[in-house]
Amino acid sequence: MSDVTIWHNPRCGTSRKVLDLLRAEGIEPAIVFYLQTPPDRATLAGVIARAGLSVREAIRTKEAAYRERGLGDPALDDAAVLDAMLADPVLIERPFVTTPRGARLCRPAERVREIL
Repeated sequence: MSDVTIWHNPRCGTSRKVLDLLRAEGIEPAIVFYLQTPPDRATLAGVIARAGLSVREAIRTKEAAYRERGLGDPALDDAAVLDAMLADPVLIERPFVTTPRGARLCRPAERVREIL
């Protein structure tokens, strides 16, 4: 079992690039298809915190669901934003990679090198 995990969406070019970078380094990560198998609340909040991000930095603002749910409202607290991400995992920014050296939201893809 790999000690490197990627939350992957194969339809995303950046996610595919990060997976390719990992494999080029000789790493075959555990792949979590987070749209089909979303994380639980504690895991999502933990990865976001471990990556040094705020909850708002981990949400995909360009998704229709972001606008439809009014998630740009600054009055919404982190719990409400997390609830939205858990209810609709397409709102989780990607790809997140975790290693023993930390977690990163790998945008741009080369950020993955910070934790290898």
